[in-house]
Amino acid sequence: MALSCTSLCSRLSLIRLCGLRTSRITNGLYSPCVSRQSRLSLCRHYSSSKVRQGIGRYVASRLQWANVKYEGFLKRRFPRFYKLYHTFIEGFKLLFQDAKDLQRIKVKMFSDRLQVQDLPYREMEKLRQVRRDVMKAIPLVMISIPPFANYLVFVLMYFFPRQLLIPHFWTPKQQVEFRGVYHSLRAQQHRPVLEGLEYASRQVKDGQLQSRLKDLCAKVQSGGNPQVSEILAVRRLFSGPPLGMKRMRTNHMRHISPLLFLTPRLPGFLIGRRLNSHALELLQLDRALSRLGAHQLSDSELRHACYVRGLNSDSLGTNQCHEWLSQWLQVSSALKDSEVSLLLHSIVLLSANYPKGPSHH
Repeated sequence: MALSCTSLCSRLSLIRLCGLRTSRITNGLYSPCVSRQSRLSLCRHYSSSKVRQGIGRYVASRLQWANVKYEGFLKRRFPRFYKLYHTFIEGFKLLFQDAKDLQRIKVKMFSDRLQVQDLPYREMEKLRQVRRDVMKAIPLVMISIPPFANYLVFVLMYFFPRQLLIPHFWTPKQQVEFRGVYHSLRAQQHRPVLEGLEYASRQVKDGQLQSRLKDLCAKVQSGGNPQVSEILAVRRLFSGPPLGMKRMRTNHMRHISPLLFLTPRLPGFLIGRRLNSHALELLQLDRALSRLGAHQLSDSELRHACYVRGLNSDSLGTNQCHEWLSQWLQVSSALKDSEVSLLLHSIVLLSANYPKGPSHH
């Protein structure tokens, strides 16, 4: 009798757990069908998504704990390696976040039927920068996929960070240092570009325009900063011969390419096509920035905007950056798409001597 009561209680508990009605049990007996259903329901209960989620959370917490311990070990025993490891991990986080932002912007453009030039400034700049970073980072990502291959990435990060890695994987100190290196490489093209302008001025038939272009080149070559009006006074020369995008000499385009961090080691027609594409992209970016207002930029955004347009802003004050960017936008806002060649030359004209040279505004 005691055994029957015990058996009955256990069956009743099982039925309650499974959510079955107890009215199915009659005369202290139970149906074999109910028993099978109870067992199946109980199995389903314990293999539900809640259980799987609980297991997933447990595994994730243990992995996180192990990762914290591993990072602590590296920090204590191998501090220099830990610095590389931490930069590597944080870089990938930023890279994946940028990829998500890129996907969000693409979805927005598709759903709202927007063109690139219709985007707000920050989204347009994000789209421009992420596409370049992702293309450069693809080899790094592919190398790091096989097991233990991330150690090879660490070696590359240590010996060739500037050449192989995007800024996401640079330390703050490296970012300042490498921006200076890249700008010095860009500044090496200032003199050849000015000499190319001077050479082109000899082909100008309009005496007044020729004189203005020669005076502009001479002013910059002597260490001065030209006025916006002096630059815009020669804009007609940059929509057709001799300085329009489709009329420039190939050798001159090869000197302009490094100003945008583009390789000059391509056939002439490809160089011209890439320069035109990047120049129009920069012009659209300027128009979006004018709509937003340069005063809306944070300090880091302001300095980045100046750097993209040819000025090394790391050693400049915020007011100087605002002043320079204001001059740039005055030139940019006055240009048509057909005059975009002048925007590329303004990288040299406006930044070559700023802020050292005399300026008369």
